[in-house]
Amino acid sequence: MPSTEPIKLTSAEARVLGALVEKEVTTPDYYPLTLNALINACDQRSNREPVTDLDEDDVRQALHGLEDKRVAGRARSADGRVTKYEHWLGEVFNFSRAETALICVLLLRGPQTPGELRGRTERMHRFEEIGDVLAALQKLIERDPSLVAMLARQPGTKEARYAHLLSGRVASLPVDEDEAVSTRREASSDAGHEDRIAQLESTVAELQREMTKLSQKIDGLLG
Repeated sequence: MPSTEPIKLTSAEARVLGALVEKEVTTPDYYPLTLNALINACDQRSNREPVTDLDEDDVRQALHGLEDKRVAGRARSADGRVTKYEHWLGEVFNFSRAETALICVLLLRGPQTPGELRGRTERMHRFEEIGDVLAALQKLIERDPSLVAMLARQPGTKEARYAHLLSGRVASLPVDEDEAVSTRREASSDAGHEDRIAQLESTVAELQREMTKLSQKIDGLLG
């Protein structure tokens, strides 16, 4: 059943949990993770913002905190020879694949725009349109308690950013509802524009094929 109790993760716990979620999807053959593999996943230089330098004690402490919160811990199916670790986020929240991908990337990279999220979740879940990202974010916002919030738009930026709330409220206040609606409309408009371009390109390609066929028929008649 989805959780109704708020969870407040430390920054280290958020990084460890995000790394476990990511590796389950992207490297399933090596999941659950050993402690060393988990440390490397937390501190890798790519797809992490900010880059961290967590040591063994940091990760162990984070794992203890996550186990107390019942969202991650020692793998239940481990054979006992080597201790491995897994997350239980799906059991706690009953996420869809889309929601899991979004929460994971938000845990690992902090607040992001829908466009950034669409590109950065591709290895975990493919969003066909930006509207699909917004729909999944809205479901996370509508949870009780909310798991995601839209942040105030930064000066000079077109898109608002979204942040997870598993570590509590972020410093930047959420936007008001009018701005949230405006952002969703703009994103939907952009998505519709992309669809129209794709449709026009398809129509042009079909016309080109018909012209080629017609040209071949004319050449045959003249020949």
